[in-house]
Amino acid sequence: MARSSADNTLQTLAKAAALLDLLSARREATAAELAEDLDEPRSSVYRMLSTLQQLGFVDPGSRRGTHRLGLKLLRLGTAVQARLDVREIALPVMERIHDETDDTIFLCLRRGDEAVCIERFDGRQVNTLALQLGGSLPLHLGAAPRTLLAYEPRENWHEYVAGSDLEQGGGGPALTAAWLIAELEQIRSDGYATSDQDVTPGIAALGAPVFDGRGRICAALSASGVRDMILDEQKGVRDLIVTGAREISAGLGHEGSEAASASSSGGSVR
Repeated sequence: MARSSADNTLQTLAKAAALLDLLSARREATAAELAEDLDEPRSSVYRMLSTLQQLGFVDPGSRRGTHRLGLKLLRLGTAVQARLDVREIALPVMERIHDETDDTIFLCLRRGDEAVCIERFDGRQVNTLALQLGGSLPLHLGAAPRTLLAYEPRENWHEYVAGSDLEQGGGGPALTAAWLIAELEQIRSDGYATSDQDVTPGIAALGAPVFDGRGRICAALSASGVRDMILDEQKGVRDLIVTGAREISAGLGHEGSEAASASSSGGSVR
């Protein structure tokens, strides 16, 4: 019985997907036209259209009795496109920074309460192992994760703190909520984040925010390596990461904002 129910659900989803594909190709269509093209009973197509419209996947068309793809699908498609765009735009920037520093360079996105690495260039001197391609870290741990959290609305900080144990990597003592909130404020003030051995002993990292065309945080660019080298201002890793993140943001259509304005020459590495 359970197997039959699952099969029926898959069949229904397949039919709905086929209907959406058809609407995508035709732009607008009536239920009768869709039923004919799909070789489905008109009553079944009406039910699917009604359900999809309630979910926001289908909207009424410009002519009476017609239907077209809903705005919800546009938003979903935009979100997927943004992920593809940020990686494509970031790759040459990441490669350039990697060539100049020989450090491990990351590009991370937020997924729930984690930062996920979607692109990475391995360090030539020290290959940081804590965040592999496709791997993740909690948002309170490391430069890129804290960057992603810092540029969220402040009420999101408190929600995260309330639901997290704030443990450190390597068995270190848990971070305090007060320390994390203060750190997030400092990141927003400085325009970059510093991770000083809180993920891996002897390893430090710097992270900077990447903004989309609407000025929202969409990714974090980060460099990681031997502590003394990463935090050495003479090496200039911080400047490379901050300006690199701005370059990626500009490629996504971001024209700059107070939140993104971090002086690549001012401030001290903490």
